[in-house]
Amino acid sequence: MVYAVVRAGGRQEKVEVGTVVVLDRQKAKIGASIELPAVLFVDGDAVTTDADKLAKVTVTAEVIGEERGPKIVIQKFKNKTGYKKRQGHRQDLTRVKVTGIK
Repeated sequence: MVYAVVRAGGRQEKVEVGTVVVLDRQKAKIGASIELPAVLFVDGDAVTTDADKLAKVTVTAEVIGEERGPKIVIQKFKNKTGYKKRQGHRQDLTRVKVTGIK
């Protein structure tokens, strides 16, 4: 079994070839190919964590689409002062499919 753990937008994701992953927004068009930096590489029983060897590992992915995450509601309230504030946020996300680990 060959898989890698890649760094993607402040998080780490375990990916194999064919895996579809939702990442933070990437600056790439739909259908474009991107490279993700590997943090860990596993090829059968061999586990690679050395930075020099990981520099040679390339994880390529194809951008499938862009989407937005769920709505997050932020509410602030101070008792007895009449202060109320309501704010919302939706994160921009990119869906990618891993095409190769070399």
